[in-house]
Amino acid sequence: MESLTPLVNLLIMADDLVRILHPTVLIYWMLGMAFGIFVGATPGLTATMGVALVVPISFYLPPDAGLAMILGVSFTAIFAGDIPATYLRIPGTPASAVATLDSYALARTGRANFALILNLWCSAIGGLIGVSLLMLVAPRLAQAALHFSSFEYFWLGVLGLSLSAVVSVGSTFRGILAAMLGMLLATIGLDIVSGTARFTLGNTYLSGGLGFIPAMIGLFGLSEVLRSVSAGREMSAPAAIGGDKTSVSEVAGAIWNNKGTVVRSSLLGTLVGALPGAGADIAAWVAYGLAQRISRDPQKFGLGSEEGVIAPTSANNAAVGGAWIPALVLGIPGDSVTAIVLGALLVYNIKPGPLIFTQNGDQMQSLFLIALVTQVLLIPCGYAGIRAFGWILRLPRSVVLTGVVVFSVLGAYALRSSLFDVWLMLAFGLLGFWLESRRVPLAPLILGMILGPMVEENLRVGLIKSSGDWAPFFTRPISAALFGLLVVTLALPALIRLFRFANRQNVAG
Repeated sequence: MESLTPLVNLLIMADDLVRILHPTVLIYWMLGMAFGIFVGATPGLTATMGVALVVPISFYLPPDAGLAMILGVSFTAIFAGDIPATYLRIPGTPASAVATLDSYALARTGRANFALILNLWCSAIGGLIGVSLLMLVAPRLAQAALHFSSFEYFWLGVLGLSLSAVVSVGSTFRGILAAMLGMLLATIGLDIVSGTARFTLGNTYLSGGLGFIPAMIGLFGLSEVLRSVSAGREMSAPAAIGGDKTSVSEVAGAIWNNKGTVVRSSLLGTLVGALPGAGADIAAWVAYGLAQRISRDPQKFGLGSEEGVIAPTSANNAAVGGAWIPALVLGIPGDSVTAIVLGALLVYNIKPGPLIFTQNGDQMQSLFLIALVTQVLLIPCGYAGIRAFGWILRLPRSVVLTGVVVFSVLGAYALRSSLFDVWLMLAFGLLGFWLESRRVPLAPLILGMILGPMVEENLRVGLIKSSGDWAPFFTRPISAALFGLLVVTLALPALIRLFRFANRQNVAG
């Protein structure tokens, strides 16, 4: 009888697959993915916001259709955020900020189509690997995440900040300055521990801190508009160079040549995503930094490197699957998206926790299948999004730049329905324009604002736990490993240069 068990499981899976591909499920599924493309490609409308908008609708649908719509939005929005980042250097979501480097550099050389199609396929592959790992090792990875305390999260945040500063285009010193400025701006608002107001100047709008979404829109969106206008570019010309012919074999060849980067970044993204609070944005930066460190051509990063496109997009989509690991097994949301979804699962009578696979086995099987098939459906939906956005960018630059300003204002206002956020976006637009004129990278600044509270909170909580003793930050095994990884990451470029110099000296001798 035991020999029949795999066959029985296969038949059950086939039956579940037929059920979730029923037209009544597929219609809502595709609508959710189309909405995810729109949300991700519109600056200011994050994947979290998109999921939050569809969750109330999903309550009126059968469980399979509701879960398909939610998963469709979350996965497609993460990819779609790279579309405006590639064409206009405006990330649609925080996880897409890395795409403003190599994907945008490729677009400026007339290879936007290649960059986005490569991005799309690697997103799907990363998602498949992330979901597969979710299915295979969810309980074990969730248990590993339980060992992370404030000491480990402190080093995780510092590692993400350091990587963003080191891998940014230009001087590492300027990258570190930008990251520190971002952390400084993140201190505005209520003190994390004491609850007292800091640097608010008596303004009640600042008590909640500076929102990084308006800041991101201003830094990457409005500053790009200002730069285009100040550069005196022809306003009647097309907004962006697109329409390059890209064959499937060309993209397949790039993926095959960088298959190690795809797999490594997907695994890393899943692991980072499984850490509660880490998220796809941190996963993308960590994967990008690791890829640059071990690349044979690290100097190409930021200038249009294929590895620089592949690593972050493989990682951030894999991180979406990884974030479900602690959410399902422990009831701890891996990111803000899964935090919203946990409430939806309870409506479907799915109770996250250690017994979820025994009490809700059928629903889990359906959820896993929906997540896997979503990666396949992402490819045609992504192609449609790329083509639609490419068509829009054939309009004159003046029209597109006006649209960017309008959507930037709407995106900043939509988050909290506050005009203060619009003024904040304008201020960061001017700041971004000035910083770029001084060759200071913008990506470390926005990541400093995102990770600053995480670093500060865990540093202070850790010191409170240890009564001011710094030893646990270095003696706990995982903390020591993360600290060692940070040291190696920062020292590796110098060691590589020293090794190459020694080799040249030996050859010359």
